[in-house]
Amino acid sequence: MTTVPDGKFTFPDRLAQAEELKIERRTLCIFSHIAPGTMGKTMKLLCFLIVLMTTVRLAGQAPSVDPRWSQGFWSARWIAAPGASGIDFGVFHFRKPFHLDSVPASFLILVSADNRYRLFVNGVSVATGPARSDMANWNFDPIDLAPYLRPGDNVIAATVWNFAESRPYSQISYQTAFLLQGNSPAEEFLNSNSSWKVESDTAYSSLPVDRAHLHIYLVTAEGERVDGRKYSWNFADPALNDSLWPAAAELWYPAKARGFGTDGNWMLVQRSIPFLQELDQRFGAIRRCEPVRAAVRLAGFLAGDSVLDIPAHAKVSLLFDQLNLTNAYPELTVSGGRNAVLRLSYAEALVDARGNKGNRDSLDGKKLLGITDEYVSDGGERRHYEPLFFRTFRFLQLDIQTGDQPLRIMDLRSRFTGYPFQAAAHFESDRPGLSKIWETGWRTARLCAMDTYFDCPYYEQLQYVGDTRIQCLISLLVSGDDRLMKKAIDDLGHSVIPDGLTQSRYPSRDMQIIPTFSLWWVCMIYDFWMRRTDDAFIASKLDLMEHVIAWYQNRLADNGMLGSLSWWQFVDWSWPRVDSIEVGGVPPGVSSGGSSIVTLQLSYALQRAARVMSAFGRSQTADKYWLLSQNLATATYRLCWDTGRRMLADTYRKQTFSQHANVLGILTDAIPAGEQGDLLQRIIDDKKLTPCTYYFSFYLFEALKKVRKGDLFLAMLQPWFAMLTRGLTTFAENPEPTRSDCHAWSASPIFELLTLVAGVDAEAPGFQRVRIEPFLGGLHHLDAEIPHPAGAIRVHYEAAAGHLRARVELPPGITGTFTWNGKSTILHSGEQSVDW
Repeated sequence: MTTVPDGKFTFPDRLAQAEELKIERRTLCIFSHIAPGTMGKTMKLLCFLIVLMTTVRLAGQAPSVDPRWSQGFWSARWIAAPGASGIDFGVFHFRKPFHLDSVPASFLILVSADNRYRLFVNGVSVATGPARSDMANWNFDPIDLAPYLRPGDNVIAATVWNFAESRPYSQISYQTAFLLQGNSPAEEFLNSNSSWKVESDTAYSSLPVDRAHLHIYLVTAEGERVDGRKYSWNFADPALNDSLWPAAAELWYPAKARGFGTDGNWMLVQRSIPFLQELDQRFGAIRRCEPVRAAVRLAGFLAGDSVLDIPAHAKVSLLFDQLNLTNAYPELTVSGGRNAVLRLSYAEALVDARGNKGNRDSLDGKKLLGITDEYVSDGGERRHYEPLFFRTFRFLQLDIQTGDQPLRIMDLRSRFTGYPFQAAAHFESDRPGLSKIWETGWRTARLCAMDTYFDCPYYEQLQYVGDTRIQCLISLLVSGDDRLMKKAIDDLGHSVIPDGLTQSRYPSRDMQIIPTFSLWWVCMIYDFWMRRTDDAFIASKLDLMEHVIAWYQNRLADNGMLGSLSWWQFVDWSWPRVDSIEVGGVPPGVSSGGSSIVTLQLSYALQRAARVMSAFGRSQTADKYWLLSQNLATATYRLCWDTGRRMLADTYRKQTFSQHANVLGILTDAIPAGEQGDLLQRIIDDKKLTPCTYYFSFYLFEALKKVRKGDLFLAMLQPWFAMLTRGLTTFAENPEPTRSDCHAWSASPIFELLTLVAGVDAEAPGFQRVRIEPFLGGLHHLDAEIPHPAGAIRVHYEAAAGHLRARVELPPGITGTFTWNGKSTILHSGEQSVDW
């Protein structure tokens, strides 16, 4: 939070969806408009370029960190506020003034904190972090301050916060603390120690979510309450006189790199991913205003060109619509209005009296329930408030209660944040609706990627393995960026418990075990091996892969299938609470033994693990895995194949049937190859089967590829088109009624548009060979581009009356195979044509 200057700027408006939704922008309201002076277009563009260049610099550069900081103890000290509890809720401002005769070309520092920090140089926000991790792998962030420094007096400041029990479940913590280390002797005078000053900000308190009222599992950060009358508005200002601030307390243990020392606090490792992106955005519409007294157009306020005046002793509510779901820091700027209370509430969608969302564009009879922040105005001029944590919302409701003074709302906008993925892939066809699937799927994937992958941004922000496997494949194929995928594999590997299983989600301060997700972690390593070359990284995971598989090996029954299984053997939300398990998502036969689904998932993982083990010289382990995989598949087919239904049952008792069992039977070849195509068609047509939800449809789509029935795929996208018809701007967790409107596992269709419809994927480890086998499903025209470590793969298809004309371009040194309608030809690097 700061006092903002009179000048302001916004990024170019990208709210084209306003025209598509045709939402009425005229609103009735009691406010009068004042048209302040606005920046010229040239200055706006200049500011946009400056911030964009800063974003690119932070995201793209890999600063050269002195190796000594990964090899021992640091000269900086962890610091905290003297006398403050290290584990209770608290917000603290640290600062250190310094003088420079001139600005160096580079000024590299290393920064970390517990729980979180935002760093300021001369009042400018520079970075926020650290990347989420655990105590044994605590991230520090290299930051080059040179662009923010000036000759003469400077100040570096940091806001550090610990939400204690109100922090997200994804936030692991030891105690409140801050750390800054100069990378070289030239910067070490800034090292955090008792020369720093610190202030405890008593303006902050927690504003817990009413979970009993929401009746929903929500474990992201609680809301916050900020009393502007107590806030230290100028803590980052170089001109502030901080002589009354106490000196920071040095914690008794030294900062150290991972693997050094005897204390088990923060074991420091360098951040392996870029900083998060932050981009300004404006709301698209004001959909509701109460009370209604006079007709006033609010387009000027939405654009940032006018302000809103609210009289004293008034109660006003405004509902803002971003027009699509976003992750962002809402930014509220106000003047005057001392003692006014402003509440900002956030939701993916509004709900009716029964809690139903219905069409997301419709507001009739609906209200907003969700996370809320509260700000109390101190009456100062141009006060800027934003919460410490980003918020997820399409709708933001601003409720205002003024006191004895009128309040002026100068602006309300937001600042998008997310992992800086860029869509390097491209998909265009003659079916216009597919572009909307592509756009919505990529937005879904982006909103579920920060410093870890998220299952969903609003409710949990947890990196679940089952979700993450699909997310990694999407982001790798669309962006070509593998850094977050590698961090996810590392994070989840760090979570292994003594049983040998990974936790189901990590980082997480609440342990949860889903053994089937440990099998997907094994598959994530295979996925990476097939598409990237990094032998040392993969080799470091082989022992953990064996531990995961050993857990299941020790639970084999005499009949050759898996026996009774413990923990939460989640497969898909297709099942309610069955088979003595007190949570949903578990197929029949898990507790009693004989689950064909989980047995075949183990077979599926074993096949992939065997390929990796063989490639890394563990041939005996590979042979053992191949044999076990085959035996599991054979036993499952023998015991669970129902000759009357001509499909696999969920258990050998043959009482229930699902798409899941048969999909895995196809993917593992438990079902004879000659029967797979017909079976797949039947389980798609048979509406009596337990169906795959959006999540497990990923494996159903993979089965389409395997049996070469990919032409069915586009017709199977109807549930995704239905979500768009219901006004969703991201893809939901489940069919209606759904909790989360944004769940990355449901973005899998964009992966299939590239790998199934365009037909492009890796044929050999490291993407050294490319397989191209398109299934156009009635499309007549298709252009696609897929990033590859060696360049870009481009395909262009023209199809009519059984005739395909294809143009293919492969990167230098890359070869492959092109297959269509059962015919294949060899591809060489460069451009070539195929005419069949």
